[in-house]
Amino acid sequence: MNMYAKHRKAMMRRLPDGLVLLSGGGEVRRNNDVSCIFRQSSNFLYLTGVEEPDCSVLLDPKRRTSTLFIPKIDSKHRVWRGDVPGPAQARKLYGFPRVRYADTLPATLKDTKKGYRKIYADKTAWQSQRRALGGRHNDGGALREALRELRAVKTPGEIALMRRASRISSQAHIEAMRAARPGMREYEVQAVFEAACRRAGARHQAYPSIIAGGRHCAVLHYGKNDAVLKAGELLLIDAGAEIGGYAADITRTFPVGPRFTRRQRDIYAIVLAAQKACLGKARAGRTSAELHNHSARIIAEGLRDLKLLRGGTDGLVESGAVRLFYPHGLGHMLGLDVHDSDGGKKRKIPNPTKLPMRFVTRLEPGFVITIEPGVYFIRALLTDPKHRRKHRSAVDFGRADGYLGFGGVRIEDNIVIRPSGPSLNLTAVPKEIKDIEKLRAGGRRG
Repeated sequence: MNMYAKHRKAMMRRLPDGLVLLSGGGEVRRNNDVSCIFRQSSNFLYLTGVEEPDCSVLLDPKRRTSTLFIPKIDSKHRVWRGDVPGPAQARKLYGFPRVRYADTLPATLKDTKKGYRKIYADKTAWQSQRRALGGRHNDGGALREALRELRAVKTPGEIALMRRASRISSQAHIEAMRAARPGMREYEVQAVFEAACRRAGARHQAYPSIIAGGRHCAVLHYGKNDAVLKAGELLLIDAGAEIGGYAADITRTFPVGPRFTRRQRDIYAIVLAAQKACLGKARAGRTSAELHNHSARIIAEGLRDLKLLRGGTDGLVESGAVRLFYPHGLGHMLGLDVHDSDGGKKRKIPNPTKLPMRFVTRLEPGFVITIEPGVYFIRALLTDPKHRRKHRSAVDFGRADGYLGFGGVRIEDNIVIRPSGPSLNLTAVPKEIKDIEKLRAGGRRG
């Protein structure tokens, strides 16, 4: 039984009292008669592994069967777009015992719905098949919640795909780190990274690559990627490949020149210390809020040592002063979406800290998460009059103003929470200062 069949079986156990119907994604028009590159919807991919558009899946818990519905392709499509699997091919390719053409779905539903009062269908499937499902109650909310819960804990098959995505992405980061040099544009480094991923078999990036030089390192989701890299500045690369829909999400920050400056080294060392400490604490049973709070304390103490902050650690964290330099969470879930399922209502827990966080949960075996602290000098935060008034006793804004234009530092790894003991780090990209400088020097000589 392949991993997608196991996912379907788990879904039927989770929702045993109704038919489960999901529609896959369709192609999205880019302009005129040109479509965007197709990427399957994550929930459909989780249950099927099918990466072709315009498919549907029907799960019948009482009969313990699952049926894949595929579009019937005409000869015109084959002329322009090539062949796609027919039912016989799809059964072998995707491991479905039953594969039918999509035009048989309404009749199949009319027959299969007998004995069920309830339907669990996504919005698209319900709207398109409402007539065939007439008289049945649809609980799309329960379907969404079930998928959120099931997708949170990764199976060994899913972790294997994520390990491959991380391995490909790690090597691409190393190639980009070697290639970057003053005078290149950010998008040239992006081309190095994405070409390395494509050569290794990754068709998609997990998200738009962030290639940020100099002051752009302080833009958390920077996307222009068109500035010229300059000696003496930092380059932040936040990018990851996707394999079978499963994402890697890795960030490294390094000097455009061969070595970190003293100021860059000081900030980088703070972020690295926070990241390594949290990697060591990321174990089953701990909460994401505990880890974030720990990272915020280390960053607050590091910035205090540099005289950018002043006062006690508790006050710097609880007042929000440290958030002027570290405005995002420590990490997030990772999987079929780069910001993946958080486990739904079942896994919601109170936030024991005073920090505003989206990702608050207790870590469980099988979770795959990111650990990505950062320190940034963001003009919009540091020059805001409200922040200056509120935090004037905790922040040396005069000293901080001297860092405007510095950018920022973020270091991000992807880890698997194990049943016991330390987490498994899937990321293999240099991050120690000496290792980065060695790699950068070697790349310049090459």
